[in-house]
Amino acid sequence: MLVPDPKVVRTLLTRYASLKIAQAERERAETARELEDVSYTLCVMMGTAGIHEAIVRADALLLASGPAADVTTDTDGESGLSLAV
Repeated sequence: MLVPDPKVVRTLLTRYASLKIAQAERERAETARELEDVSYTLCVMMGTAGIHEAIVRADALLLASGPAADVTTDTDGESGLSLAV
């Protein structure tokens, strides 16, 4: 099985979260369509039928791939937050 690029997965998860927030603040047809597209892409990329499972798998992939090069480490040694939404 092909493994998706963690950078692409991270970008999609970020976009998904941003769109969910935007849609919750103000429902718009354009945002709903884009959210549907990003959700579909995540599902296909992660090999799932539903967005919740896709997010769980994407989060696991990112955790397994190690810390991102662009994430800085906190002073107490912990880095970043979970991307599960």
